[in-house]
Amino acid sequence: MILAYIQNTETSEKLLQSALNLAKSLDKKPAVLCADFVSDQEKQALAEKHASAETLIFQENADIQSIADFCEENEISFLFLQAAQYNRKSLQKLLNACRNLRIPYLIFRDDFEILKMDKVLVPVNFLEEEIEKAQFATAFGRFCNSEITLLQANDYGSKAANTVARMTEFFSKFSFVYQIIKAKKDSFKVDEEALGFSDTFGLILVSASREYGLDDLFFGPKELHLIRKTSVPVLLVNPRGDLYALCD
Repeated sequence: MILAYIQNTETSEKLLQSALNLAKSLDKKPAVLCADFVSDQEKQALAEKHASAETLIFQENADIQSIADFCEENEISFLFLQAAQYNRKSLQKLLNACRNLRIPYLIFRDDFEILKMDKVLVPVNFLEEEIEKAQFATAFGRFCNSEITLLQANDYGSKAANTVARMTEFFSKFSFVYQIIKAKKDSFKVDEEALGFSDTFGLILVSASREYGLDDLFFGPKELHLIRKTSVPVLLVNPRGDLYALCD
């Protein structure tokens, strides 16, 4: 299932349409889960509005802190989360709730347009977990007819280049269009550089932080700043702590 977590039913239409479009492309059932403060009347109105789309509306409401467990229990494969407020505290609350997710998740601001999947940008840095993004980029390429562009970090070392080579080797097993472009920035800035391509791409695929250091706790992790700055959705993938060492 493709799940949309709704906090404000009055401003959720673009998010819901994005979730419906992705569900159709991936041949998945769309579903909606409302925050615990959404009233039954609001939820009923939402269900009636989208009845023709065969959208499953979960009858229970949920606190954001339980979203990871809910996704695990209900075999959710992709999560949209509505960000009705864009301040640091509100966004960080969503990010904290998603730290243990094993599925890709997208924090969708109310000022975003409906998700465009025709062109997907994937910045690639030197960290070894970047390879995990290949399977999700492939899904967009295969099932959503997306053109995939890898933005390779401009590093002195070869780690980013090696990961790009592994990704393209995987891509070559399937029939979809992809290309590689060299970034101007190094691995520490390549994700931020990707935001400069927002006029060209409809979605940016980024790895979330492995762990939060002191700077992240005080000033917010990189993904928080990306979500606040971007004009297009940023799809996040959590690194698997059981697969990678915590240092390179």
